[in-house]
Amino acid sequence: MTAPFALSLRTIMVLALLAPCTARAQSVIDCLMDPSESVDLGSPVTGLLEEVLVQRGDEVEAGQLVARLNSSVEESTVELLELRANSTSVIDAQREQLAMIERRHDRISALRERGVATEEALDLVEAERISAQSLLVQAELNRDIAIKELVRARAALGLREIHAPISGIVSERALTGGEFVGQDDYVLRIVRLDPLSVEGFVPVEMFGRVKVGDRALITPAPPLSGSFDAVVTVVDRVFDAASGTFVVRLELPNPEGRLPAGHRCELAFVDES
Repeated sequence: MTAPFALSLRTIMVLALLAPCTARAQSVIDCLMDPSESVDLGSPVTGLLEEVLVQRGDEVEAGQLVARLNSSVEESTVELLELRANSTSVIDAQREQLAMIERRHDRISALRERGVATEEALDLVEAERISAQSLLVQAELNRDIAIKELVRARAALGLREIHAPISGIVSERALTGGEFVGQDDYVLRIVRLDPLSVEGFVPVEMFGRVKVGDRALITPAPPLSGSFDAVVTVVDRVFDAASGTFVVRLELPNPEGRLPAGHRCELAFVDES
């Protein structure tokens, strides 16, 4: 004989939260305070991790360099391409060569008009001028290519650096210097604690009475004290039949990270009518 249904992990958690307070007034609702964002920070490229610059518990700012991969090859490539891109010696030489040939072309052309130089001599210097012009264009093109290759090499070098995408707290350091970072690996986990995301488990009887934008007072469980204003951002439209609740998410400002995440709380909606 099989069980009529299996309880989901979320349902079990909700029932555990509701169990101690079945006799409590329905206006007080159990909730959990979680980070508003949690990022498992990996690397856009695979390679050997050179160093991790932060520890668990450190505060980081968005854009901050937190780790880097070994980049000796990429750095050498950038240095080489910088030399090529910054050098104009070939272009300068070709311009001088072209200017010299054009002066010779002008002299022979003038002599040809007076009947002193032959048509063959004029054709020869004209061919030299065309060849010099072509070499100058090719030299300029080669420098343009070197500049674009330098941009690409710098971008590849930048991919060896790992920056924090959000401001927050390092909650986990999964890898350290000397370890290999694969496609499915992450180096750090960063969580945003301002604002906090509060998840309340509201009785289904209140469905339709809770709206996005409603205010509520959040009271963290002991040993924390005090009540804090939060605003409803999401009202779930899917009920959990086993617990008879639906989820409401609220945004709780948490300047300076005074309140911890992962803590139980109670919420009471504010009647503003």
